[in-house]
Order: sequence, then structure tokens, then C-alpha cells
Amino acid sequence: MPLPDRVALPDDRALAAARAFRDHMRKRHSIRDFRPDRVPREVIEACIETAGSAPSGANRQPWHFVAIADQAAKVRIRAAAEAEERAFYAGGGGDEWLRALEPIGTGAAKPHLEIAPWLIVVFAERHGVAPDGTRIKNYYVPESVGIATGFLIAALHHAGLSTLTHTPNPMKFLNALCDRPDNEKPVMILAAGRAAENATVPAAAKVKKPLGEILTLRDG
Repeated sequence: MPLPDRVALPDDRALAAARAFRDHMRKRHSIRDFRPDRVPREVIEACIETAGSAPSGANRQPWHFVAIADQAAKVRIRAAAEAEERAFYAGGGGDEWLRALEPIGTGAAKPHLEIAPWLIVVFAERHGVAPDGTRIKNYYVPESVGIATGFLIAALHHAGLSTLTHTPNPMKFLNALCDRPDNEKPVMILAAGRAAENATVPAAAKVKKPLGEILTLRDG
């Protein structure tokens, strides 16, 4: 089919748009202090629709998002996640990993999992299942889900919401709590909502590598 949308810009407008988006995304901060205020489900749905527009291997779209506002469900997820986190911080994560987390100041307590108005659990579909039960191969699943999750975080930020990625290890408990099949692997919990008035971020987390360390240009 012909290209349905064309958003090409002249060079000057492209540069202005790129810099404006860069500056907007630099205002994105991972927070742990959320306001419990309601966020309309329509906002979350629109952001997840954005995630669903991401490119994927063979267009298999190997992802599923479970958006949770039910307080009882959030309480159960927090309890299960903290059980895994206590084991991790008690030594299960290994000394090197725990030392790397020290500047961030994280710990086993995860109250934001109850306070944030929405938890979005991201699942990666290891393989699809046809209506007759036949297994359908998916391609580049981690890469595809990673791209879609990036779209989702950007969309939530664009909607004025703050987020925090959370990856308890192991995460298998999320299949049962979210009623998802075994062919799906939980990838992360994304807490989403508005930042509390007293929200803080670890200073160490805002130290980003300069462009010269993350970019190699070969432009002739």
C-alpha cells in the first residue's frame, strides 16, 4: 500500500523538532513518590495504543499490557514483589549488583506499587497461539517489547505522567496475579501517575553520559 502518512520536515524544522523533543524528554524523571489521584483510564488506553504502534519482528507484536487501577490487586502485587525484593537485597542479587544500586538508594520496600494510580505490567509473548492451539513463532521478542515499552514511557511522559520501571526477579508471580498464560513472560511493572509535591529523584540517577560517549559518527 502507499505510505499512508508522511511527516517529513525541512532541515531547519527537523532540527527544531528534534531539539524540542530532546528537551521534553530530558524532563522525564523516574520517581518513587506518586500522588494517589485518579488518572482517567482513557489516558492510559491512549498511551498503550501508542505502545502498540511500535515496530516488531515480522509484525508479530509480541506484547501484552495489563493496566491495573484496582487497589486490592495493587496490594497483592506489592506484597509479592516485596517478597522477591527482600531476598534480592538479602544477598540474592550478588555483591556487585547491590553495590551498583547503592548510589540510587533503592531498597526492598516498594510503597509506590500501592500509591501510584496505575500499574502497567508488560508481558512479552514468547510465542503466539492460534485458535486451534497451534504454536506460532515470534521473532526478536525482547527487542520488540523493549521498543514498545520505550514508546509507552514516552507517551506517558507526553501525557504529563511520571513513571518508575520495576523489575522484581523472578517475576513469574505476575502471570497468576494478572491471569496471563504461560507463553507470556512478565518483563516489568511500570508504575504511572502524577508526581507528588515532595517527589525526589536520586542525584546520581540524573548523571547521564555525554553525547561524545554514546555516539560515534561516520558521516563521510
